[in-house]
Amino acid sequence: MEPTSARPIVSGAVSRRRLLGGVAGLGILGASGAGLTSCAHATDNASTAQQTVPFYGSHQAGITTDVQDRLAFAAFDVTATRREDLADMLKTWTAAAEAMSRGVMVPGDSHAGAVPPADTGEAVGLSPARLTVTVGFGPTLFDERFGLAPRRPATFTALPALPGETLDPASCGGDIAIQACADDPQVAFHAVRNLARLGRGAVVTRWTQLGFGRTSVTGTTQETPRNLMGFKDGTRNIRSDDPAALAKHVWVGAEAGQEWMRGGSYLVARRIRMFIETWDRDVLSDQEAVFGRAKYAGAPLTGKAEFDAPDFAGRTTDGELAIPDNAHIRLAAFEANDGVRILRRGYSFTDGIDARTGTLDAGLFFISFQKDPAQFVTLQRKLGKHDALNEYIRHVGSALFACPQGVANASGYWGRALFEG
Repeated sequence: MEPTSARPIVSGAVSRRRLLGGVAGLGILGASGAGLTSCAHATDNASTAQQTVPFYGSHQAGITTDVQDRLAFAAFDVTATRREDLADMLKTWTAAAEAMSRGVMVPGDSHAGAVPPADTGEAVGLSPARLTVTVGFGPTLFDERFGLAPRRPATFTALPALPGETLDPASCGGDIAIQACADDPQVAFHAVRNLARLGRGAVVTRWTQLGFGRTSVTGTTQETPRNLMGFKDGTRNIRSDDPAALAKHVWVGAEAGQEWMRGGSYLVARRIRMFIETWDRDVLSDQEAVFGRAKYAGAPLTGKAEFDAPDFAGRTTDGELAIPDNAHIRLAAFEANDGVRILRRGYSFTDGIDARTGTLDAGLFFISFQKDPAQFVTLQRKLGKHDALNEYIRHVGSALFACPQGVANASGYWGRALFEG
């Protein structure tokens, strides 16, 4: 990250008191210990450009962007009482995120001795690492506090109770969310840390999550990754080069009835605990039956290669369904759900051990984007009741956020059409 800035901080958006607040409310340091170090160094301009994802556009970066290797996610509660103060914070956040995505320091003076530096400095010398920062607004932001209730889309309500969940309130909800993804964990952490710092006095951190390995693929050239159960994950995910599928399933259009959401998407986040030790004691054939795929090749149990289309009518020589009726890929398939699809963008996590049992506190931090939250609800109602995977997992955290359209240029900011439209 270069110690220069092309854009000054928004005047009056952040008080000295907020800056001095530091990151006391950001509990992310105590989350996953997975790789908060990096061996990356500053590169020449050509290499830096290759590591940069454009910030401005009709859609926010970090949704269809080729999934990066690391995640830092934070949900915040708004403590500001005036709509103007919240909008000012979003202006400041936007300027900071845009700068960090280019690999330069947070706008402001980081060299004066009289006040704390504008940038915390731990990403200086690192490449942009394809950093993307995506913002979302929770349903609770549309209460009576800021006069936003008339602008809440009709479909945007809190997720209902769903089968297969035992939710911990400490890992649920939030007024605003930040998803920072990068190929360097320190770059992703730096983004969330600095936004939390700049928001001090207007927001307080509610919960955080670090992810150390992607569990999905959105890019056409990306290799399918594996989840902590050892299976390839995201083989049939929507890809960035499929505009028809994105328009049909991911991007919000005029149907929302709210112009500020046109070109946006709804983010569902679910913290899914995996019972790793139980899974590791199961035999290979049972594991493959749970997923409906061969563990090492990634092929459906009716095929030979990963991208072979599953034959859900196929049977074994004994006359049994080759892909069991409770297999994960059967229940999640769009063929079995009236064509419903979502864009998956999740990460593996580990947060030490469960002190009660001595087992690993690890699993999947599931993230999906869809044009209507009902798409996720439809799938989870079926999976939560019938999926063979439920013996080995539990949904323990949940949140929903409306990610507005992208920022068109340097005169805009996240949510401008919501606050000013």
